[in-house]
Parts: sequence; structure tokens; C-alpha cells
Amino acid sequence: MTPFRIDTHHHPYPPVYIKKTGDVLKHTTHAFYERLTKWTPAQALEAMDKDGIAVSVLSVATPSVWLGDANSSRIFARECNEASSEIQQRHKGRFGHFASLPLPDTDGSLREIEYAFDELKADGIALTTNYVDKYPGDESFAPVFEELNKRKAVVYFHPTAATFAFNVIPNIPPPTIEFPFDTTRAIVSLLFGGTLHRCPDIKWIFSHGGGALGMVANRLAGLARNRPELNARVPNGVMHELSKLYVDVVGVTTPGALKAVLDIVPMSHLLYGSDFPFWSPQETIKGLAGLKLASADLQSIERDNALKLLPGLPR
Repeated sequence: MTPFRIDTHHHPYPPVYIKKTGDVLKHTTHAFYERLTKWTPAQALEAMDKDGIAVSVLSVATPSVWLGDANSSRIFARECNEASSEIQQRHKGRFGHFASLPLPDTDGSLREIEYAFDELKADGIALTTNYVDKYPGDESFAPVFEELNKRKAVVYFHPTAATFAFNVIPNIPPPTIEFPFDTTRAIVSLLFGGTLHRCPDIKWIFSHGGGALGMVANRLAGLARNRPELNARVPNGVMHELSKLYVDVVGVTTPGALKAVLDIVPMSHLLYGSDFPFWSPQETIKGLAGLKLASADLQSIERDNALKLLPGLPR
């Protein structure tokens, strides 16, 4: 099989990342920890070749690069971004990368945006859905998104869990329930914080079909109609702003789930993702095949939409 798919949701675990986040990873993803520590570019390429993936866009997942203070987090973000860029350069034509920012450090993030785009030639920026329980629509993050808007950047969000969401239901790990809802909180924060309207040139990507957005979108529209102060932040309408979002289809390749997503965004805004190394690329591939989509729609999801959104990726 000649690889052709574009994977916009692939997580690298270079040694520098494991070294500085290993204790957190053991605690939050203990079932996957051994798998994560075995990630290498060679292992990733083997999986990609096996499942027809031409290019994977690397992005650091939770817990991302915030270490608790600005200085160490700035250093760590730079180390992780340079590691991804090095992988991309060493394996020409097979990887892209979204650079991480040391949020909630706004000044450090502005510096890293400049370095990531101007020096490392990043394909976009990778963020998590909250930072120390602060969501992205918070006004303190406005300078970061204003700069990203000027650059017409792609901004990819991966879910994490807020501190108040751990162990809400005993023995249920946060990725199972809290990740989809934290994604939804992040979108709502950007929506009613006014960021989506103020930054129309950012191309936003959210993991896992946008979380629970398909279920709550009409509720959000109703809320705006009844709250003038919120409605003023979405002058073009809630559904207009939400319809501009891009989402990957990890976890939403059942008929009902995909229909809910397509009630919000068009087919042209769906992207293939694997969530490797947490899951095999086959999980999403088989799910998409089972939907019996038109061949043009399937090709759009698995390849064409990503190339239009990320024109700098290898062809």
C-alpha cells in the first residue's frame, strides 16, 4: 500500500519529554505508560507504513509543557519543539509538527510563537484545553491569540482534565469522560470569551469530534439569544462561529456520533487522526470504513482536507 493518509493527531514521546513528565504520565496514563516510553520515530514510521499513513503531524499531548514556573516551562517548550522539528528534518516528507507553548506564561508563549514559526517552520500550534484550570477564552490569553491571528495560524487543541475533574467518579480515568467535556469547555470559553469572533483568521482544530459539542451546540445558541452580553460576543451567531471549526474524527466514527458532528461542521472540516501511540491507527481507519461514506468524502477526511488546511505538509 502506498501511504496516502494524513494523520493530524499523533503524539511523540522523545526522551526529553519522558524525562520531565514521566511521573505525571505514570499517574494519569499508567495503563499506557510502557507504550509511551517505547515511542520512537522508527516505531512510528513502521505503524504509519503498515496503515497507509503518508504524513503524521506531531503534537505533544497532556500534560504538555507547563512545569509550574515560567522559566523552566519556557526551556521545556523549546526543547520539545526542537525535538519535534529534528524528527521532522531527519525523516523528510513523513512528519509535520505543531509547536507547544508555555502557557499560562503569555510573554514566554509570544516568544515561542516567533521561534516556532520563523525558525522551526512549525505547521501550527498545539495547546491543551485548559492551563491550571484557566480556559483559553480567558482575557489573559488574548495577546497570544491576537498574535496567532496575525499569522493566520492553525491552532490545535488536545484535551486534558481540570483539577476538579479528577476522581469525580471513582476508578473512571479522566480521558474516558472528562476529556470530551473539557474540549467542550474550551470551545465555549473561546466562543463566549469573544476569541472566535475577534480572531477570524485562526484555523481551529479540536480533537475527538469537538467533544460534546454536537449535543450542546443548540443549547449554546439558545443561551446567546437569552443573554445579550453573551450574544454581543458572537455578533455573527453561535452556529456561524462553530461551523468554522475543524475537528479530527478520533472516537466519533460511529454513525450517530459522526452525524452529530456534521450537524455543526461541514464534511470539509473533518480530519483523520490516529491518537497514536495511545491507539492503533486502525481504530479510526476501520471506523471510517464501516461508515460506508462516498469515496470522495472518505478521501477528503483521510487526506485532502488536511492538505488544504496545512499546505506546508509534504505532498
